[in-house]
Amino acid sequence: MKSFRTPIILGLTLFTTSVIANSETSTSSVPKEVLIKKMQKGGLVLYFRHASTEKDYADQVKADVNDGSTQRVLSEKGWHEAVHIGNAVRFYNIPVGKVFSSEYFRAWQTAWLAFGQYEKKEDLNFLPFAEFTKEQMEMMKKRVVPYLSTKPAKGKNTVIVAHDDPFEAATGIYPDPQGICYVLEPKGKGNFKILGFVEASAW
Repeated sequence: MKSFRTPIILGLTLFTTSVIANSETSTSSVPKEVLIKKMQKGGLVLYFRHASTEKDYADQVKADVNDGSTQRVLSEKGWHEAVHIGNAVRFYNIPVGKVFSSEYFRAWQTAWLAFGQYEKKEDLNFLPFAEFTKEQMEMMKKRVVPYLSTKPAKGKNTVIVAHDDPFEAATGIYPDPQGICYVLEPKGKGNFKILGFVEASAW
């Protein structure tokens, strides 16, 4: 169990959250169809927590990013989730530009199965601690916010496949369940707006 997790109620509905430099938030319901139409136009950041793993436990203390045997890896369910996500994105004609992932197997394999491409980024890794201090959360936030606030190429969406803790550090929201996608509108200069989320089973 990690520190600073903010419990929220998640379902198959969508919500909007504004997260600007001061990290203030507000929520309201929006139809899924509206969110998909926004993604079809491009200009957004899609942050995926990796698909399901065999177990859900904190492996960051001893995990070696280059050795899958030391990490939680995708389960069969997770492989199917990742393929389903990719099929859905293509079905809805959602344009994808750059795809970034953390260096951990469960993240880049999700990206590979869903999008057929990925670029590993150390900045998207969680820190190697079982419990995070405020300073460590701030460090992850500083590393991740530029990815959430940078506008993609015109007509494209940037995809990020990473983990729960970096996203929570940057937004104050714990992304659950595994495979969930948060859709963000980047504003530049460290600012962004969360438009909503889609769980892996809801595409």
